[in-house]
Amino acid sequence: MEKQTHRVGKRKNAIARVYLRPRTGETGKIRVNGRSFEDYFPRPTSRMIIMQPLELTQTVGRFDIVVNVMGGGLSGQAGAVKHGISRALLLIDPAYRPPLKKAGHITRDSREVERKKYGLAGARRRFQYSKR
Repeated sequence: MEKQTHRVGKRKNAIARVYLRPRTGETGKIRVNGRSFEDYFPRPTSRMIIMQPLELTQTVGRFDIVVNVMGGGLSGQAGAVKHGISRALLLIDPAYRPPLKKAGHITRDSREVERKKYGLAGARRRFQYSKR
């Protein structure tokens, strides 16, 4: 692989543009919105989610990953980055498809927040009933 690959990942309201480039230093770096990966995602579970496709395909440290992510919260953004990395890995080597598919990393998680309905306190929650 001599040039970068680019893919888009999505989860909830978050959209991540992921660029995989051949690594330039000793180990591959992950940059998210111009900041380091550990700095942008302080929660260890978010970092674990993002690293799952790389660990599954044994490509940790083989690429410099640059991510532009927007929308949603940190949890949705982590899922979007995971989805984008998984899709970009498929462009690099189609042999990664079976393990990524089995782990469910290729499928876009389509769950969205249900909209609030009129006459209700939330999407489904009713206002408190008062007898008197």
